[in-house]
Amino acid sequence: MSQEPTLKRCISFVDAQSLFHAARQAFGSFYPDYDPVLLSQKVCAQMGWELQQVRVYTSVPSQEENEYWHRFWMNKLRALEHQGAMTWWKCWRTRKRPVHQPDGHTVMLPVSIEKGVDMRLALDIVQRAHAHAFDVALVFSQDQDFAEVADEIRATARDQDRWIKIASAYPYSTASRTFRGIDRTDWIQIERATYDSCLDPRDYRPRRRLTNVEGKDTEDGLMDIPTGTGPHLDESVVDFH
Repeated sequence: MSQEPTLKRCISFVDAQSLFHAARQAFGSFYPDYDPVLLSQKVCAQMGWELQQVRVYTSVPSQEENEYWHRFWMNKLRALEHQGAMTWWKCWRTRKRPVHQPDGHTVMLPVSIEKGVDMRLALDIVQRAHAHAFDVALVFSQDQDFAEVADEIRATARDQDRWIKIASAYPYSTASRTFRGIDRTDWIQIERATYDSCLDPRDYRPRRRLTNVEGKDTEDGLMDIPTGTGPHLDESVVDFH
C-alpha cells in the first residue's frame, strides 16, 4: 500500500454553476456571491491540505443573449484571474423546449444548455493526476458524472503507486435537496457560517452607462436584473421563468 504523504498538495476544481445552484438551495443565495478562492483556502485549512491552485469552470451566456449575466461573469472571472486563479468558460446555448404545465398545457420555453464544461473539468483532473500535480483533488460539485473521474483517480494511484484522494465539497443545509456529494469521493459539507465567511465583498454587477450634458459617459447605479432571467440554475439545463 502506498504511503500517505505528510504534506498533501491540493488543487481545487470549481464547477461555478453547480456551486451556485447548491448555495441557492441551501442558503437562498440570489446570485453567485461566493469567492471560490476563499472557499478553497477555507476548506483546505480545515482539512490540513496545502492549496496549490484554484481552477474555476463555468458556462456564460453570450452578450447578445443576456448582456447582464455575460458582463457579470466576465467581471467576476477577470477578478479571479487577478487573484491567481485559472478560469475556463464557454458560452451556453439556448433552445426552446416543451415544458408541461400543472394545468395540462404544454408551452415552449427557452432552455439554457451547458455543453463542454463538465468534460473540460474532468479531463483537467485526470491530466493533472497523471502529471503528479496534486495529492488531493478538491471538486466543488455534486454532479454524479464525476464519479467516473474518482474511479480513474484510483486507477492512476495504483499505476503510479502513490496516495491520491478526491473529495467533493458543497453547500449544505436542511433546505438542500440532497445531502450527497459525488459518489466514491470524500464528502465535505459546507455549512452556512463557513460559506458566509467566504462571500466576495466585490460587486461585479454591471452598471448603466449614461451620457452627461457634456457628452461624456458616466456611471449611474447598478443595472436592474432583467425580469425573468437569472444565472445558470442547473448543472446542465435551465428553464428561465
